[in-house]
Amino acid sequence: MYFLGLGVVLLLLKYLEIGPLADWSWWWMLTPFALAVLWWTWADASGYTKRKAMEIEEKRMQDRRNRTKSALDANYKNKKR
Repeated sequence: MYFLGLGVVLLLLKYLEIGPLADWSWWWMLTPFALAVLWWTWADASGYTKRKAMEIEEKRMQDRRNRTKSALDANYKNKKR
């Protein structure tokens, strides 16, 4: 995602002819997009994307379990009185 942000900023600066970027070749402006494609290709091929999604899902499930346990514990303590 950082590569895309950098690419958009570079494109805007080149298009608006701001600073020294106005003199740079268009290939330099397109390089971050190529790097983003390479990153996504590697992330999908290596399983990085799926692993991160599974970590997020596991954290969400663990948070839900903790909320349920604390709610059950609070109900148990209230009934005991």
